[in-house]
Amino acid sequence: MGTMGKMAALVAEPREDAFRKLFRFYRQSRLGTADLGEVIDFAQASPARDSGHKVFRSPLSVSSVSEQDACRAGLQPVHKWKAYGLEGYPGYQRHWVKQCLKLYSRKPNVCNLDKHMVSEETQDLWGQSQELLRNKDLNKKRPRSLLEKLRWVTLGYHYNWDNKTYSADRYTPFPPDLAYLSKQVAAACGFQDFQAEAGILNYYRLDSTLGIHVDRSELDHTKPLLSFSFGQSAIFLLGGLKRDEVPTAMFMHSGDIMVMSGFSRLLNHAVPRVLPNFDGTSLPRCLEVPLADALPADSIAEPCSVEDWQVCANYLQTARVNMTVRQVLATGQDWEDKETETTSESSYHLDDENNEAKRPRLNPSS
Repeated sequence: MGTMGKMAALVAEPREDAFRKLFRFYRQSRLGTADLGEVIDFAQASPARDSGHKVFRSPLSVSSVSEQDACRAGLQPVHKWKAYGLEGYPGYQRHWVKQCLKLYSRKPNVCNLDKHMVSEETQDLWGQSQELLRNKDLNKKRPRSLLEKLRWVTLGYHYNWDNKTYSADRYTPFPPDLAYLSKQVAAACGFQDFQAEAGILNYYRLDSTLGIHVDRSELDHTKPLLSFSFGQSAIFLLGGLKRDEVPTAMFMHSGDIMVMSGFSRLLNHAVPRVLPNFDGTSLPRCLEVPLADALPADSIAEPCSVEDWQVCANYLQTARVNMTVRQVLATGQDWEDKETETTSESSYHLDDENNEAKRPRLNPSS
């Protein structure tokens, strides 16, 4: 049965868990080119070509972000930005890679390794891993560095994985450079007052997945969820309010930014597969370009040294890093203004069969 036939079979059984069926289809060990024909590739997308895939060009509020502010955040000039939307769903990379691996993984931020190691051991994951990663040889077996065992880091209001809530007493300062970047992207999408208050960074290996879930723990669902991808590509599934709706599959490439807002803010979504770079090179070509030397004096992005990039590049040969940024509270709201107990329909975790420090799989309630 071809890919279209397989998709038709999924649609023909609406009462079953169509999302999980498609998740398993992309999770399978062998995928040919034909099997990826229904995955939307925004790098190649155009409204006319992909009208069958429900892709359309989405307008940006480019006047809300100046060229100077975009440059300061390490973004491309605003006039080069392209945004796409999906019908039926209303609604400079090296610096950020280095931040995710070298800075954001440090204390006081929280990571998955904290439950298995004492605080002194997780104080500086970069410092303990850089020599192993700098001399990384994919053809030789060697112990994994701590950075390679890293699966998630939380920033700002730290997400409580056990009860799926945020709280006022679990907070550390949110990184100002990431907050600035997020504010510019949100403003361009029409969210002028967005405040970056919580972040979840996911560190994927090639055998990692992100389970089917809905991000509903934030107290204000009118604010967008921003997702930034770096490194190897992933297949992202965006479904509906219920799991019996067949999801749409799309590629998330290095440098892609996804904004989930409006109706799409509370939809089921997942990552069933991370794929090696398509053109046979170890890294996407967009990562070959270093940050320009002529940066604004007040730039928040900074050049990545040759030594640091060697560590980052070796790490990304078999990995993907994703930053998701959220506003937890409504504008002007305080924790005392609203009951903080919230629930989530399903688990949010990275599923890596070879990872001793992974989150335990939870049975979705839906």
